[in-house]
Amino acid sequence: MKDQNTKQIKVEDMEAPVFKALLHFIYWDSLLDMQELTGINSKWASTLMSQHLLAAADRYGLERLRIVCEANLCEEVAINSVATTLALAEQHHCFQLKAVCLKFVAMPENLRAVMQTDGFEYLKESCPSLLTELLEYVARVNEHSVFTCKHGNEAIFDGSDANGRRVKQRL
Repeated sequence: MKDQNTKQIKVEDMEAPVFKALLHFIYWDSLLDMQELTGINSKWASTLMSQHLLAAADRYGLERLRIVCEANLCEEVAINSVATTLALAEQHHCFQLKAVCLKFVAMPENLRAVMQTDGFEYLKESCPSLLTELLEYVARVNEHSVFTCKHGNEAIFDGSDANGRRVKQRL
C-alpha cells in the first residue's frame, strides 16, 4: 500500500475497533465478541459494530464476513436501529437483511415507533426510493391480512384461518 520505508499505514475510513475486528476475521475466520470489542455491554453497541463491519467487509470484498454480519444484523433488528440497518442493507445489496427489516417495519405495532426515530430521518434522506418500496410492502401486507375473520374473541391478523392455514381474502 505504501513504499518499504513507511512505518505506518493510516486507514482513515473506519474506526479502530472496526479495523481490529476486520483484521481478526481475516486472520482467524471468526468474529471477536462485539460487546467485548466495544467495551459496552449493550445490544445497540453490538448492532452498530456489525453495521460498520458489514460496510467495511463490502468495501474490501470480504464476502464471508459480509454474510456473517448480515446474519447477525438479521437477528438484532430493533425499533431504534431498523431504519439505519434498512438503509445499510439497500446500500450494500443485502437482500435477506432488507427483507427482514421490511417485514419488521411493516408490522403495525412497529411502524409508528420506527417513524419517530432519528434513523428513519436518515433513511428518508439517504434512500428516498426505499420509502416507496416500504409503503408498497406495507400495502401488500395489509392486502393479505384478514381483519374480519374472528375465532372466539381473538381476531386473526396474519391472513390465516382458525386452523392456521393461509387463506385469500374475499371481497
